[in-house]
Amino acid sequence: MPLQAILWDLDDTLFDYTGADRAGALRHLEAEGLVAAYGGEEAALARWREAMETEFARFLAGEVGFLDHRRGRARTFLGIELTDDEADAWFGRYIAHYEACWTLFPDSAPALEALAPLVRQAVLSNSGTANQERKLTALGIRGHFEAVLCADELGHAKPAPEAFLAACDALGLPPHEVAYVGDRLDIDALAARDAGLTAVWLDRTGSGEEPPPGVRRIGSLAELPELLRGVIGFGAPSTIR
Repeated sequence: MPLQAILWDLDDTLFDYTGADRAGALRHLEAEGLVAAYGGEEAALARWREAMETEFARFLAGEVGFLDHRRGRARTFLGIELTDDEADAWFGRYIAHYEACWTLFPDSAPALEALAPLVRQAVLSNSGTANQERKLTALGIRGHFEAVLCADELGHAKPAPEAFLAACDALGLPPHEVAYVGDRLDIDALAARDAGLTAVWLDRTGSGEEPPPGVRRIGSLAELPELLRGVIGFGAPSTIR
């Protein structure tokens, strides 16, 4: 059977998470008077990223919920004890700056619109469902997706094959009729390939790395419709359920 659906990664694929996080974190740390205290902009941002990676890994492992992972980021970054209310307030001030920086990549909306008549579309993300639903709505693209499938509700996170298979089950499709598009070669493209999906790696940074067997590489989402038409083929448009 031809391809019937595309599962999308969201952060750093459609949405410029890295850019928004960097700008938002820097504004937040400047407003809190913490940039100099942590060795300047780059050192402070490096500590910020380290705290995020540490606590987000705990969320993906199922050790903490999404809200508690945010509290953990505040405590880990500051290196002090905070009550839940204090951590929520501190992290909430970052969120205000971060959300003010939210933006899609310029090629995202045109790609979604070009694919809309041809194939079903959904999101598979390692974030929290409520967080990604809100983000998609704020960015004006929620209507393109029949489902938003996230680690907190699926019970599995990428690169586990169970995450991809659960998403395919939610669409009522076998893996070979679904493509996955993401910016990470490891947890997106290779993991999707190994779960039996068609794997498309969005290499926005132009790494020049040759994609492994079974992985198709694109440098921009502008290339995606033609790739899917010419290489994989589409089925008939499906009614969104």
